[in-house]
Amino acid sequence: MDKIILHHVLPHVFAQSNDLQSDVWKQDLNIAKGKLYLIEADSGQGKSTFCSYITGYRHDYSGEIYFDNTDTKSLKVKDWTEIRRRHVSHLFQELRLFPELTALENVQIKNNITGWKSEGQIKEWFERLGISDKLSSKIGQMSFGQQQRVAMIRSLVQPFDFLLVDEPISHLDDSNAAIMAQIMIEEARRQEAGIIVTSIGKHMDLPYDNILHL
Repeated sequence: MDKIILHHVLPHVFAQSNDLQSDVWKQDLNIAKGKLYLIEADSGQGKSTFCSYITGYRHDYSGEIYFDNTDTKSLKVKDWTEIRRRHVSHLFQELRLFPELTALENVQIKNNITGWKSEGQIKEWFERLGISDKLSSKIGQMSFGQQQRVAMIRSLVQPFDFLLVDEPISHLDDSNAAIMAQIMIEEARRQEAGIIVTSIGKHMDLPYDNILHL
């Protein structure tokens, strides 16, 4: 997948809004592979909704979203499964980790499906992010900031053309946020992939090609 195109997309919930000012909604937007994007939003302006549209979990909008030349509303469940497995990786704001599993197990459960990274590479990321001592700790016993780092690692153990990162550093100090950003950049460049970061406040310090207001 080389591009994601939004053509006059508008969530149904905003259909009656007459004063909508957005760089995304009701616009023609071309998101290109290999580029870095920041989508800033005020609370309630549809940040999580945007992510749900790109990952296929919601379709309550007018307009069209294309993956290359394919209208996403034509995609079937099996198509979305393949897209999430090989083309669009998503670091969820709510993380979606398994609290009863260890930090390493939460990453391995996905890597066992994709076979994308060696255990050595995964442990190196844990080391760089300062959580190597948490490999055998259950997620439910870790702080939210530590869980964010685990979730980030999990989002990278698959092939992707676009990495969608939803509010990634709300509970991280500047040092860990910088390390997390560097790892993501390295992996995206390795895969020649694009990164889309969404934020309603503090955001990752990346060399963005385009900053958009939702």
